[in-house]
Amino acid sequence: MSNSQNPDIEPLSRIQILIAMAVTAIILFGVARLWLYLGDFQLRPLSLTLTDLGFGIALGLGLTGLSTIVYAAWGTYRESADFYLSLVLKPLAMPDVIWLGILPGLSEELLFRGVMLPAIGLDPIGIVLSSLCFGVLHMTNAQQWPYAVWATLVGLLLGFTMVETGNLFIPIVAHVTNNFIAGLTWKLGQLKVKS
Repeated sequence: MSNSQNPDIEPLSRIQILIAMAVTAIILFGVARLWLYLGDFQLRPLSLTLTDLGFGIALGLGLTGLSTIVYAAWGTYRESADFYLSLVLKPLAMPDVIWLGILPGLSEELLFRGVMLPAIGLDPIGIVLSSLCFGVLHMTNAQQWPYAVWATLVGLLLGFTMVETGNLFIPIVAHVTNNFIAGLTWKLGQLKVKS
């Protein structure tokens, strides 16, 4: 898909995308750290057990499956997702997909579920507000509202999971798994189209 939804956005190079991911992760880590320093709450705990790892992977695979269904059923979301994924993934090499999983998965979960959610409140209002902020982060322009809606819904599920389990490790693993599988699937799909 071309940049027909926003002709003002110039395609970025692989290096620019990787730098942007790293800088964004550093900024999100910095905001989370500052918020922790200034706030009167603690970072949510990280329980690193095999059970939690398995639950996080299963949740991430479930999110990927749901995203596939939404992608197939909702044309406006499909256009929005194609634009976003093309913008971010097209310049990347296949091994870069690992960074696409790890950097946003860690930094976004640390900020939105690890810091923002407990700062607002570990309740439905906190889950909704932190998820809305998460959705807005994924909106590159006004035409990308379907992608932001989907990201908000994902944020709701990840926030609910964090509140119910009390373990930040599970949404981190789910987010990393979802980003990695979605990125890998998209890249492999592009290779099929080219051949």
